[in-house]
Order: sequence, then C-alpha cells, then structure tokens
Amino acid sequence: MKLLITTLNSKFVHSSLSIRYLKEYIKDLNINVDIEEYTINQNLNFIVSEIFKKNIDVLAFSTYIWGFKETITICEKLKIVKPDLKIILGGPEVSFDIKQLMNNNKFIDFIIYGEGEETFRELIINMIKNKKYDDLLGLAYRVGDNIKINASRPLINNLDKIPSPFISNMNSFKNKIIYYETSRGCPFNCKFCLSSTIKGVRFFSIDRVKKDLKFLIDSKVKQVKFVDRTFNADKKYSIEIMIYIMKNNPENINFHFEVTAHLLDREMIQFLKSVPEGMFQFEIGVQSTNKKTIEAIGRTTDFDKLSFVVKEINNYKNIHQHLDLIVGLPYENYNSFKNSFNDVYNLEPEKLQVGFLKLLKGSELRQKTREYGFKFHDSPPYEIMENKFISYDEILKLKIIEDLVDKYGNELNFKNSINYIIKNYFDNPFDFYEHFSRYWEERGYHTISHSLKKLYEILYEYFIFYFKKDNDIFNDILKYDYIFNNNKSMPNYIKFYDEYKIKKLRHDFLKKDDNLKKYLPSYIGLSAKKIIKDISIISFKFDIGSFLETFDKEDISYVKKVYLFEHKGKNNVFTKSKVYDITKEFLEEES
Repeated sequence: MKLLITTLNSKFVHSSLSIRYLKEYIKDLNINVDIEEYTINQNLNFIVSEIFKKNIDVLAFSTYIWGFKETITICEKLKIVKPDLKIILGGPEVSFDIKQLMNNNKFIDFIIYGEGEETFRELIINMIKNKKYDDLLGLAYRVGDNIKINASRPLINNLDKIPSPFISNMNSFKNKIIYYETSRGCPFNCKFCLSSTIKGVRFFSIDRVKKDLKFLIDSKVKQVKFVDRTFNADKKYSIEIMIYIMKNNPENINFHFEVTAHLLDREMIQFLKSVPEGMFQFEIGVQSTNKKTIEAIGRTTDFDKLSFVVKEINNYKNIHQHLDLIVGLPYENYNSFKNSFNDVYNLEPEKLQVGFLKLLKGSELRQKTREYGFKFHDSPPYEIMENKFISYDEILKLKIIEDLVDKYGNELNFKNSINYIIKNYFDNPFDFYEHFSRYWEERGYHTISHSLKKLYEILYEYFIFYFKKDNDIFNDILKYDYIFNNNKSMPNYIKFYDEYKIKKLRHDFLKKDDNLKKYLPSYIGLSAKKIIKDISIISFKFDIGSFLETFDKEDISYVKKVYLFEHKGKNNVFTKSKVYDITKEFLEEES
C-alpha cells in the first residue's frame, strides 16, 4: 500500500501539525507513507497532477475551514482519473454533518471524525489486512449505497502515546511557522468555539514538551505558534515551559501563546518582566465588553482584571499583545461594538484584531441561528452577514474600519500620528476610524492594495484635507513615525529642516569619540561612512520628545530639536530605533 497524508496550508511558510502526527502514529506499519503540504494559493490542477503522479493507493486529507472547498475539488478530480483511489478526510471541517457531506460527495470513502490518531491507525491496519470497519470508533464509511457512522471514540487520555511530530522530520522546519500544542481541550465553554464541545484539558508531559521545543529551537524555526486554547490554564506548567524557552536563549524565534488574562496572577506578571523583548507574543480574546453579550456566548471574562494585566505588560515593553474582538455576536449592535472597540483600543495593545463571527459546524451558537436571526452563507468560512442586532450595511462599514485598524492602528508604524489625531480631533478612537473609513472608501482606496510608503502618504493627505491648520505639527509627528520605523529615504511631501547643515555636520559629529561613547558605543572603531547607514539625524521644529508624552497641541514647546535615530532593525518589536536628543552637541558643531 502506498499512502499520502496531505493538507492545504494557508501560506507556504506554515506547517501542518496534524499530518505529522498521523504519519508518526503509523510509522511502525510496513507501508509506504509520505506527507506533502500544499497551499490554497497554488493552482488546483497543479496539486491534482502532483498527487496523481505519486501513484498512491490511499489519500488522507486533513481538512480545515480555510481550504475545504479546494480540498473537495482536488479529491473529486483525483477520483475521476483514479477511481480506485481510497480517499480519507479528517479534521474539524468534516466532523459534523457527516452523512450529508458524504451523500453530496460520492468520492469520499471514509471520514474520521473527532480526535483522529487512533482511528486513523486502526483504519490503515484494517485496510492492510482487508478487514471490515464495523468496530472502528470515530469512523464513517460506505457500505454499498449506504453510509455507516460508527460510534464516537473516547479521547486519548495519555497524550504522550502520540509520537513527536518533529524529531524524525529533520531539516524541514528552518524559517517556518510551526504549530505546536502542549495540551488539548479548554477549561472554558465559549459557544462560538469548537473547543467547548470537548470537556476537560489534557496535557503532554513537561519532559515531552521540553524535548520538542529544544528540537524546534535548534532547527531555527521562525515562529512557534502554540495552538493551546488556554496556554496558561495550568500556571506552574506554563511558567516552566516559558522558563525553559528562555534558558535555551533562542535567537530570532518568536513564541506565540493564547492566554486568558484574568488567569495571569501577580506571580506570573512579575515573572513576565524578565522575558527578552520580542521572544513572546500573547493573544488575548476579549470578543466583547457588553455584559449581556458575554453572558450569551458563555464567556468567562473579568474585563477589569484583563485591563490591569494588559496595561501592566504594556509597561514592560517586551511582549507583543494581540487583543481580539468579534463582530456579530448576540446583543452586540453597532453602537455596542463601538463601546467594545473603544474599551479595548484604549488598552493600547500592539494589535487589535477585529474578526467577524463564523458559525462553525458543531458550535452552540450555530444551533441558535433562529433565536438570534443569524444570516450566513452555509459554506466555509460560515461568516455571518447580519443578525437581529446588526445589519449587513453596518457590518460592511465595520469591514472597512477593520481593514484600517489593521493597516494603521496595529504595530508601530503610525502609532504617534494616529494617537495625535484621535486625542486632538475626535472624542474616541472609533469615531476617528469611522471618519477615516468614509474618506478611504470615497476615494476608492478600499479597492486596491497599498505599500507601506503609500499608506503614510494617504494619512498625510487625509490630515491635510480636514485639519490643514495644524499641518506643521502633523508633518513632524509623521516624520518621526516614519524615521523611527523605516531606515529609508523620506517621502518628498514631508518637510525637512536644516538638511544641508545636517549633511555637512553629521560626519564631524560621528568622528568624535565622546559622541560615540555617549550614544553609539557599539560603533566605536567604525568609520563615519559605515555608521551613517544605520542612523538618521533629523531636525524638528518643536520639542517632539516631550510632546509625544501628552499629544496636547496647546502645550507644544517651539524650540528646535535634533534627534539621532539608531535603527535597530525589524526584529525589534518595540525599539525599531533608539532615539537620542543630540540638540546640544549638534548646536556646538554648528557654532
């Protein structure tokens, strides 16, 4: 028997955890097993041809919401040209409405539903031995024109019995985003999430986790994305894992965790102070701050505690925080979402991710479609179009706002410019994004993609169009943002001051050992010509350093300032540049 286990990833840089589990779980069987990863961006006919040329007997496809339609098309085409091919589908996207799915797609021979490793192994063994499938738990299959769905399979209690998905796959993970889990299940019961259908939390042993993480660190992966629904469900366990990562001192690797903020106690928060900048990334689900909405979706949230935790971690400037909101939840109308948005935006996370409710198969909210008036297209990704509380027109407005938040509000590129606009011209953040979205849509900017450089220009144009009397202030703030985040030539629409003087004097400044010792000690011994590649010296009309602490334009101190920007590179999350006030030294050079 020749078997291929495959899936469609959303991007080339991603890697599939599930197909590696399956391969390792049957590695002792005497069959030819291969794994292959494709992406949803590849031509489907190309994928079909590549799989066909492997001349396999059995195709096992791990399915997910982002590539399900494409998976079905690939399998259907393969069955046409290779009718004896046995096709197995597994994963969350096929674990519900099984009979309907198999009736509508006659080319599917087997569906493994629920937790799949043990069912998959037993199915392959029965195929090898040409045995029947009546006693295989967690399996659906065809018997003539009928579909038989066997009883569900109990969960695996001892997760360590699942072999590591990494150790035998040497040299295939460098610069990849690796999905990894230390546990299965979730202690909470959110009604929009499939994890709520599985009770309890099971953990891999700490020794197993450490062994896997050491391998991934040594493999120099790009990012390890923990898929645990609540990574910090067990405080002692999660701290031990984070300490282990830090002790191994990984270089240029980011570790992403989904955490529940109200479970982060004082001990954990104090520990997080010691984390190196950029090593850890937290995703924190808020979803809504409307109490009636939170109650309706069965979410456990203490927003006051969450706010305290997020602000405390913000102060450390070492952990990138993502906070999530969901549009389309019960009792969350447009104005209610506005309040939720402002509540979360004002916590100043590095990323505010606005998602739109997906009514996943098997989720409790999907079962309440009539109660809440959900209208959605019943095919992946099952995203709602409207409900009793929010109209399709309002959701379309929020789609534009979500896009602008992602482009302008997230990360650091426009941080000071956006803060200045909000604090001086709008009552709250949402009002700004709503206003900006109208300008954006009226000019058709939502219909085309834009470079980062173009995004700066559009924001500049928007400001000039509405607030032109404060152009000089905004010019210097946008200039500061651009230089801080981009070691590139400045756009020509931004005004510069003292350019000729700076070019003339910067070599003299960089040649002085006292200046290098004070500001750029790591560059001592290098020529000024080499140092210039990594720094910028910029003149400002006012004391921008002090101004960026308050953003109050009534308190601007109009004294000329000269700043040195030492560009640290894109791997630095919070300090893409170090900034020094060198006004005194530069004025001395000038005189």
